[in-house]
Amino acid sequence: MKDTWRLLITPPNHGSWNMAVDEAILETTEQGESPPTLRLYAWDPPCLSLGQAQPLADVDLDRLQANGWELVRRITGGRAILHTDELTYSVTGPVNEPRLAGSVLESYNRLALALLEAVRTLGLPVEIQSEKVESKGVLNPVCFEVPSTYELTVHSRKLIGSAQARRKSGMLQHGSLPLRGDLARICQVLVFPDETAREKTSHRLLSRAATVADVGEREVSWDRVAQAFIHGFEKQLHIHLNQGELSAKELSRTEALVGEKYGHPSWTNRV
Repeated sequence: MKDTWRLLITPPNHGSWNMAVDEAILETTEQGESPPTLRLYAWDPPCLSLGQAQPLADVDLDRLQANGWELVRRITGGRAILHTDELTYSVTGPVNEPRLAGSVLESYNRLALALLEAVRTLGLPVEIQSEKVESKGVLNPVCFEVPSTYELTVHSRKLIGSAQARRKSGMLQHGSLPLRGDLARICQVLVFPDETAREKTSHRLLSRAATVADVGEREVSWDRVAQAFIHGFEKQLHIHLNQGELSAKELSRTEALVGEKYGHPSWTNRV
């Protein structure tokens, strides 16, 4: 008999709300009140997210505001991601759940296999990056430029970027699958020494990362990709996903986290 996980499909929302929901689920998971959960979501308006320890100085705040994009800081590591025209997933569960147990890399690999099954359902020739690609000493604020171990690539171009946060009794992994659009847009709102460096990074990013439209169907819908994720996780992890809702406690904690953390400068500007 397959274990049952909760499936959450939440409507597009602000970056602060999206990050608060992920942490609220993580907290209730740690308290034994939430089941293992796969959440699928999107962002409205577009939002630049920074890794937990990434300097705010990487962001050109004037350019960000001129584009009408929001800014949020994740509780996971990594570098900057522009969330737009994408499907974002999060997996949250107790660390003793067999599919999430073990080291970061062990759980990352199990979830990568589910992501692999999902994306192959869309007809893409995707592979798992077996080892981290070195960036040759270039310190870059852009997450999608270099794939890490067990991230998904198509023709050596990074397709899904993921990051993980682990606590004593719970873990969270979330990541992004860009569906379409110009991945180099992110460079418009990051700080570079000069415009030549900005242009070089843009070109390098486009050669090392891809959207679904770049390597597959140009008009694949968000709903179709969501169904592919559901299929991939159920098949590869041998689970049943039961669609549910956020609990009253999760919703209440989400609103609190938006006010005191993700929507507050004390968190966003902390580094």
